[in-house]
Amino acid sequence: MSDSCQKDEYSPPSCKKAKIDNENVNDVSENKLQLKDFVIEKILSNNTNRKTVSVTGKFKDKSGVGLIIFEKNAFKEEDLSEEGYFCSETELRTFFQNDIYGNYECFPRSELNGVKTTIIYPATDKHIAKFVHQELHIVLETPELYETLTLPHIEKEQFNLQWVYNILEGKSEQDRIVYDNKCETEGFVLVPDLKWDGVTKETLYLLAIVRQRGIKSIRELDETHLPLLKRIRDEGKKKILEKYHIQGSQLRIYLHYQPSFYHLHVHFTYLRHEAPGIYAERSHLLDTVINNIEIMSNYYKKATLPFPISETWSLFGIYETNGHIKRVQPSIELIDK
Repeated sequence: MSDSCQKDEYSPPSCKKAKIDNENVNDVSENKLQLKDFVIEKILSNNTNRKTVSVTGKFKDKSGVGLIIFEKNAFKEEDLSEEGYFCSETELRTFFQNDIYGNYECFPRSELNGVKTTIIYPATDKHIAKFVHQELHIVLETPELYETLTLPHIEKEQFNLQWVYNILEGKSEQDRIVYDNKCETEGFVLVPDLKWDGVTKETLYLLAIVRQRGIKSIRELDETHLPLLKRIRDEGKKKILEKYHIQGSQLRIYLHYQPSFYHLHVHFTYLRHEAPGIYAERSHLLDTVINNIEIMSNYYKKATLPFPISETWSLFGIYETNGHIKRVQPSIELIDK
């Protein structure tokens, strides 16, 4: 491997960032964003299963819409100790007690009560649409539909990728990088996903963002990308084992289609963690992608690929207008008179 493909490594902290859809991606503290200055305008969603809530509003004395996502943190096994949930500061409030059964509300010390918080400011309509309650459909995208409908939409409407380039060019989030292979053709940066706090092993979630530009999604992969894909798989597994002590066989390594942003990236999650977007209609295991390309070089340029789509997405309107999908009509209750 040439000198340009030598690898540099960084240690990840547990800081939280606000991703901004423009040329400046700054730390929340640098933007002086405080929740006490946030005025809620609308609750977009409240997922009681995943314990997440999304709201929009305005920061006082600032223009633009803010999008805030709160998520209850997963339990850390190391906190199940006399210094954690079973310490003297923990309080129990009784709901009821009946024979051997008791139901309580537990109030542990404040350090254990953190709520994972993501701030997107200023948020665009596309950001907000992702968190609104959605009617979902599955599109079976043929290569022809990709070329005539999906690709033109991607090229016109995709999110600004400056925040990705800022990471790759060393302009931001360098203190979050877990691993960095600087090879321009086969290199990638491994960073914690915004959905992970960077600490809790049970919810491990990392993204491998490739250095090579111009690869939008798995649709554009062929045999020339096999060295890149295998390097991501092998070096990603190795680094995660070294740093987080999770075996490669305990990782879910996959790509999304459609992806949330159109610069090729690979997801690494702990197999025990039921991360968003892991289901069959959207997730493609990296090993399967590699195997398909080894069998047929242009497999992903020939295949019909499914993907879930929300009625709130502009791409839905394009497929609907062209007769490939139909919006759900509101149900009408018939009342006997």
